[in-house]
Amino acid sequence: MEEDAGERSSFVVGFIENRAKEVGVAAFDLRSASLHLSQYIETSSSYQNTKTLLQFYEPMVIIVSPNKLAADGMVGVSQLADRVCSSTKKVIMARGCFDDTRGAVLVRGLAAKEPSALGLDSYYKQYYLCLAAAAATIKWIEAEKGVIITNHSLLVTFNGSFDHMNIDSTSVQNLEIIEPMHSSLLSINNKKRSLFHMLKTTRTIGGTRLLRANLLQPLKDIETINTRLDCLDELMSNEQLFFGLSQAFVSFQKKQPKRVTNEVLASDNGRRSQIMISSIILLKTALDALPLLSKVLKEAKSCLLGNVYKTICENEKYTSIRKRIGEVIDEDVLHTRVPFVARTQQCFAVKAGTDGLLDMARRSFCDTSEAIHSLANKYRQDFKLPNLKIPFNNRQGFYFSIPQKDIQGKLPSKFIQVVKHGNNVHCSSLELASLNVRNKSAAKECWLRTALCLEALMDAIREDVSVLTVLSEVLCLLDMMVNSFAHTVSTKPVDRYTRARFTCDGPLAIDSGRHPILESTHNDFIPNGIFLSEASNMAIVMGPNMSGKSTYLQQVCLMVILAQIGCYIPARFATLRVVDRIFTRMGTMDSLESNSSTFMTEMKETAFIMQNVSHRSLIVMDELGRATSSSDGFAIAWSCCEHLLALKAYSIFATHMENLSALSTMYPNVKILHFDVDVRNNRMDFKFQLKDGSRHVPHYGLMLAGVAGLPSSVVETAKRITSRITEKEMKRMEVNCRQYEDVQLIYRVAQRLMCLKYSDQDEDSLREALQNLKESYIGGRL
Repeated sequence: MEEDAGERSSFVVGFIENRAKEVGVAAFDLRSASLHLSQYIETSSSYQNTKTLLQFYEPMVIIVSPNKLAADGMVGVSQLADRVCSSTKKVIMARGCFDDTRGAVLVRGLAAKEPSALGLDSYYKQYYLCLAAAAATIKWIEAEKGVIITNHSLLVTFNGSFDHMNIDSTSVQNLEIIEPMHSSLLSINNKKRSLFHMLKTTRTIGGTRLLRANLLQPLKDIETINTRLDCLDELMSNEQLFFGLSQAFVSFQKKQPKRVTNEVLASDNGRRSQIMISSIILLKTALDALPLLSKVLKEAKSCLLGNVYKTICENEKYTSIRKRIGEVIDEDVLHTRVPFVARTQQCFAVKAGTDGLLDMARRSFCDTSEAIHSLANKYRQDFKLPNLKIPFNNRQGFYFSIPQKDIQGKLPSKFIQVVKHGNNVHCSSLELASLNVRNKSAAKECWLRTALCLEALMDAIREDVSVLTVLSEVLCLLDMMVNSFAHTVSTKPVDRYTRARFTCDGPLAIDSGRHPILESTHNDFIPNGIFLSEASNMAIVMGPNMSGKSTYLQQVCLMVILAQIGCYIPARFATLRVVDRIFTRMGTMDSLESNSSTFMTEMKETAFIMQNVSHRSLIVMDELGRATSSSDGFAIAWSCCEHLLALKAYSIFATHMENLSALSTMYPNVKILHFDVDVRNNRMDFKFQLKDGSRHVPHYGLMLAGVAGLPSSVVETAKRITSRITEKEMKRMEVNCRQYEDVQLIYRVAQRLMCLKYSDQDEDSLREALQNLKESYIGGRL
């Protein structure tokens, strides 16, 4: 349970918007003392960008302005918070608290970086909304949480789409990046069906959060991606380095102090002191592990690991901090999760002889603890209960646990608060209750005296808080690279995962790609590739129901995301153009909350795509237009395809509308693909193999209808009707093919030339390829 609690967000997020559909966001992380500012134009009435951010931060508190400043047709961030985060605490602050001038002053004074490095000098007016949100957020945190931020200690970042791919919240759900579809209907084991849970083998809470953030916002910078891939190359080729780093992370595994809550920051000074002591012990444990990390990384060759060694292992400040801690903290003290052991460790954290009153409190703590165990021994003998145990928890202290089989008749009247717990009986006594009170009081006095002894140490550590922040970030990154990426790849058969190559304007080419989630549950998963380029930027995938179209669309997107977070992908070969946004439009249903039918929901999602698509986007659309009349649906699908064909964006359409394949006869940059199916005795044998061109599988919908139990007379009548319609369409397509045959031939030549542009073949091979292309063109064989 503690691990689950540790993974919950500690973000306090402030939102403000204006009438120009701009939204400013300030997200303050209470765990890491960091402030993340974002400002963007919200282009959809459903607030897709804001939904993504809410999903990304999962805030514990949302701060909004009382005024609804949304433009016409927009719901406003306040109402959005009520809908999307109904269980999250919402705070409404006065509009005057959202002061951008005050926010700029605060950020300048508190930020660890120079204002010029943050871009405040040049882009102050551009960031005015998120600075206003920062002013309100910091004001609330100081007033309600009692957190005082010292100057130049706050990690401030401006987040936008400049360095990260943008994936809207609908696509996050469609692609099953974080949670599987219909997760509420699935068991816990089925959570492995999401990409996040498949990769979630990290050993630290910070590494898990970083993995989740990367999946929701993959990288766009090719240099950064390749730096991560170089690191992964070294980890996969150097077993000693990989296992050495894995072993080093045992010291950091899932360890962190309790999360900051209202209860912690209340007037209970003992509780606050306890958390401070625990934090010091954790820091000592982490610094003790650095020599092993240094030894493992010393011979590392990759740029990323080399920079970690120089930044962390060669920095004398960490040795200095460890030395200061060693002067005050006992060497034998270690972090533990066992309640009473942790309590004891905290009481004896400071070296003996440092404070006389602390030594007296410790003596009292030891005496009462010994008295409690002596009492337990006395009860075992007096009442003939040899298996009586005395466990401990933080809520009630010590208590007795007696196996029910040892109890003959009723328990003696000395035992009180008797509760049956499984095969045991839990109880207490007046003597134990008295000793518990004295023991708890002694422990509390130990914590308070220990905290006073640690004040000077804490002040000294605060001077180097920036290097500790760097250490935390580096460990999170290493955890993700080693325990998630490298671990996932190493558990697969050799050569099943490969490194993708990246280009600025090259093709999206994947050979024998596989679905990263489903291949682990299906041993006979059939691989399929994809090739899209500027000269062939749209693929229309056809095939019967259940032939694999939707899985294929999801597979391509997940491989692109994996590649752009710096991980290998499940394919034989891959070269990718960096994607700035992924848009998906997949299966939908009626949205009763927003009074939208299936078709209306489908059109809203499509409108969002058309309004926000860029030339570097990747669009996948599954069955566009199926929720309305066949003529209107076909017209919408056709016009959307034409709109996207005019862009350089890469698009993949999956459709049942065979008429849509006529696009390839008019537009040479359209490629038609189909999933192979064998039809025998009115039964379909799905091959799940993607092939070029279109293939007409007659009446596959009617075959499924017959299997479902539709009367045979109805099915036969439907076959006659569809045969007449298909015959007319085939004749029209033949006319189009003859009309545009010359244009198609020239365009295919251009497409081959563009592919050769990005080839890394030698000069002789290129000459041979050009000669073959010339001969094919003259012979009309293209």
